[in-house]
Amino acid sequence: MKKFSFFTFLHGIVFTLSAAALLTSCGSAQNVAYLQNSDSINFEKSRFLYDARIMPKDQITISVNTTTPEVSLPFNLLLQNAYQQGRSISSGASGTLMPYLVDNDGYINFPIIGRLKVGGLTKSEAEQLVTERIRPYMAETEKPVVTVTMASYSVSVLGEVNRPGSFQVSREKITILEALAQAGDLTIYGVRDRVKLIREDATGKKSIVTLNLNDANIVNSPYYYLQQNDVVYVEPNKIKAQNSKVGQTTTLWFSATSILISLTSLLYNILK
Repeated sequence: MKKFSFFTFLHGIVFTLSAAALLTSCGSAQNVAYLQNSDSINFEKSRFLYDARIMPKDQITISVNTTTPEVSLPFNLLLQNAYQQGRSISSGASGTLMPYLVDNDGYINFPIIGRLKVGGLTKSEAEQLVTERIRPYMAETEKPVVTVTMASYSVSVLGEVNRPGSFQVSREKITILEALAQAGDLTIYGVRDRVKLIREDATGKKSIVTLNLNDANIVNSPYYYLQQNDVVYVEPNKIKAQNSKVGQTTTLWFSATSILISLTSLLYNILK
């Protein structure tokens, strides 16, 4: 009976200390809801349509279409396979448009025209620029249709989200909330009022901005819409940090406790 009581006492100690360790990691969830003050802000400031701007190292495709297909062929660079390379240009061979890589100064090498500065322009501005530059090479009655598409628009989300990673943006426009949705939303441990946004501008200058997702005024922020290659980082809250620390401490504590129980049991059996 004494032996049973002794070991029951030891196990009681282990259970009590373990429960205490777990309780220290628990806390009440605060500041979890997004856009908490949405009924008290002025949304008139957010009435604008965002247009992404072409940045150095972006890849873009440019398509030129005319009523006479042969007129536009010299302005459409194509990725051709071996079969297409053997065909005459005048035969109207088709293929996938070759992307242009924007250099550090914002230029691309465009057929016939040569170096063309598109860095810093929106899609519509780049389309207007290309149209103006190719018009002298066409008849006055020709009305070319130029379409510029970004081929490498992506953002990255990491930290306390469910699916961190880089995400391609097909429509060339994404908000920070949409990017977090792509990453599976924040975990319960993510700090919602101190989300970091890392951005590099056209000159290579880096900046880190702190955003508060709890505040509905974020929709009026110039950082609400993400630019290509933006990085969003969600830091862990104190509870997650405590859990990590408690987990490591608890592992060491259990190891030490197991050794103590074994030694105590051995001494008890020798001395009884």
